[in-house]
Amino acid sequence: MKKISLLKRLTNRRQLLLSGLALAVLSPRLVQAKEESADLRMLPRHSKPAPPARSGKRIVMIDPGHGGIDSGAVGEQGSEEKHIVLDIANNVRQLLQDHPKVEVRLTRDTDYFIPLYQRVEIAHQHGANLFMSIHADGYTSPDANGASVFALSNRGASSAMARYMSQKENDADKVGGAEVAAKDQYLNQILFDLVQTDTIRNSLTLGKHVLDQIRPVHHLHSQHTEQAAFAVLKSPSIPSVLVETSFITNPHEEQLLGTPAFRRKIASAIADGIVNYFDEYDRRQA
Repeated sequence: MKKISLLKRLTNRRQLLLSGLALAVLSPRLVQAKEESADLRMLPRHSKPAPPARSGKRIVMIDPGHGGIDSGAVGEQGSEEKHIVLDIANNVRQLLQDHPKVEVRLTRDTDYFIPLYQRVEIAHQHGANLFMSIHADGYTSPDANGASVFALSNRGASSAMARYMSQKENDADKVGGAEVAAKDQYLNQILFDLVQTDTIRNSLTLGKHVLDQIRPVHHLHSQHTEQAAFAVLKSPSIPSVLVETSFITNPHEEQLLGTPAFRRKIASAIADGIVNYFDEYDRRQA
């Protein structure tokens, strides 16, 4: 009996020491995680669109890619991505300005540089229900053509093109210097709540609706929503997609992007895709 009692005491003491050691190791990490979470000043974590704003409308945050010192991709004739996508974003806002359920806001409405993490933060500060980054990117070959839509992936890129695009877009912050990269809290956190299965699922649904609307008016580079680790799509709670409207490095598509009619046509497809996404979401909730 004494041996059993002694063994129990030793076991209890050992468990106590181990639990104390675990607490000492984990506590700083828990404190750090709480501090980082507080720094983000996010809305309560949810994986579905937030309730309508006070106006009764859902907030759609459109993000015209690049800007300022970051011109984005440049076409053979000198067209700059940053100007083209800003015009498309303004067209989307104009097309939806009278919609009874949707209100469009832009991360930038003039030509200036915004770090990637700030673009996500702007969406959270506005209580956005949806985030869409618009681009007209380039590729190493001038033959690459067509529109694509990308959502976030936490399992690796869905294709070589998706991997190339995400790496290229994520490098945009390097233009802003080391200070910008150091402040990127979304990237530095350990996959901050990327157990965001519902958010990614909603993003894929949004991507499908946008592709369905672009398909009749412009060639698609990819028939389905691609996935990769785009920094600008890393909101844990807002369905987010990145739309590549065309390849500005393709001579024919650079010409198309230079025409107001084509930019308006693409903007109209994007606007209809957004509306159809919210209609489907409401039907599912009902």
